[in-house]
Amino acid sequence: MGSFKPQGWHSVTVRLITDDVSGTVEFLRLVFDAEGEIETDRPTEVRIGDTRLMISSGGGLREMTRAFLYVYVADTEATHARAMAWGAEAIEPPSDMPYGDRRATIRDPWGNIWQIATHRG
Repeated sequence: MGSFKPQGWHSVTVRLITDDVSGTVEFLRLVFDAEGEIETDRPTEVRIGDTRLMISSGGGLREMTRAFLYVYVADTEATHARAMAWGAEAIEPPSDMPYGDRRATIRDPWGNIWQIATHRG
C-alpha cells in the first residue's frame, strides 16, 4: 500500500489561517520555539516539538478561523511568560489539573487560544 501523506506528517494537521503570517510565525517561534521558514508560494510549515502546523493567509476559499490548541511544553510557566511578553492575553493562569498537567490558557494576538501544559504524572 502506498503512502497517502508526506513522510513526517500526521494524518490530522493543524492549519492556521491568518491575516498576518509573518507575525503568527514569529509569535510561534518566540513562544513555542517553533522551527520553520516563511514561504511565499505555498503554506508556511512550522514545527512545534513533533508536530507540524501549516500557516497561510486568508482569502478566496479560506476564511480566517480561530483555533483552540493544546500544546505540551517543557515548562508551562516559562512558556506562559513568553506568551505574555509577546502580546498574548492570559485566560487562565498556570495551575495544576487533576489529570497531572500543569496548565495555562492564553489567547494570541490573532484570537487563537492555546492551552499550554506540562505533564507531571
